[in-house]
Amino acid sequence: MRSLHEFVSKVIPNMDLARAISVNHSLNDLTQMFKEYVRVTPEGPRVWTQDKKLSDRDVILLQLVASRITNLSGKSPSDSMGVSEIEAATGLYPKTISSRLSELTKSANVERVESDQGGKYRITTVGTSRLAEQLTKKFRAAP
Repeated sequence: MRSLHEFVSKVIPNMDLARAISVNHSLNDLTQMFKEYVRVTPEGPRVWTQDKKLSDRDVILLQLVASRITNLSGKSPSDSMGVSEIEAATGLYPKTISSRLSELTKSANVERVESDQGGKYRITTVGTSRLAEQLTKKFRAAP
């Protein structure tokens, strides 16, 4: 009994510490964080901004968040997208998308993954957190 108590007293605090510093956005987390900005439509995941003015960078990141949500919900086999897929979903020019993806990759907001269809991109956990913080600050309701 004593050894069980010792084990629990050592393991539980370590689990609490690990939980305090772990970040892993679940489907529910992403849906709550970005419900004002993305929708899953019959045509696929889409940025849904209404009257909000967003930069090309934010639109690309939101499109990648929408792709992650679709993947986590089981509606898509992958959470990554190629430049042509992002172009079709957002209407942005391919050169603009490529330039922004290069910047976003360098800043660790997006990672490039190789696939059978060539290079694709997905948003990182850091990118997801940064985007959520940025959008909250940008569109916080004025008092």
